[in-house]
Amino acid sequence: MAEGKNPIPIPTVKRLPSYLRLLRQAKEEGETYISATKLASELSLKPIQVRKDISSTGIEGRPRVGFTIDELIGRINHVLGWDDSTEALIVGAGNLGSALAAYGGFEAYGLKISAIFDKDPRKVGTRAGALTVMPLDRINKYIAENRMTIAVIAVPASQAQAVADMLVKCGIRGIWNFAPVNLKLPDDVVIQRTDLATSFAVLSIKLRKKLEEQP
Repeated sequence: MAEGKNPIPIPTVKRLPSYLRLLRQAKEEGETYISATKLASELSLKPIQVRKDISSTGIEGRPRVGFTIDELIGRINHVLGWDDSTEALIVGAGNLGSALAAYGGFEAYGLKISAIFDKDPRKVGTRAGALTVMPLDRINKYIAENRMTIAVIAVPASQAQAVADMLVKCGIRGIWNFAPVNLKLPDDVVIQRTDLATSFAVLSIKLRKKLEEQP
């Protein structure tokens, strides 16, 4: 996720999807160009921050015109690796795993959920979106045959470490962890944890602050 010799800073990477959402929206509205000022206003950022973020992708705006929307969409997709579809599998066919499998929005970001697995025989054979839940004991063969490198963990915290260890042994090198636990894995495995409790805690604090500010 780098352009040239210097990696793009993680805070910038986290903002790029928001830029992409606004760019796609502007394109749908018939716009051809967009300014850093407009992007900054929509996201409550400073224009200089927006210009710096976009500059890190290798795109420079034109004075009094701004950025070419199609060019910038293509560049951000390329920087994020979203211009080539990446397949991932899910382990855990509970409510969360099934919801993730059924969510069609991932493909807009170059991610295709191609399989879902569970060890519970009562869930095997059931549907999760367009996918059929497969038994966990078939996952090693599936990963090898399909050359999978990314997996989503959506199992209870007590099972997450064992599942992660198993996935790494099967060849997985990128894990998106939705279980509320910190995984301990080799340094060559990339882990991204999505902590719903932490997100809700931040929301609660922000809401409380807003309410306290009201007369």
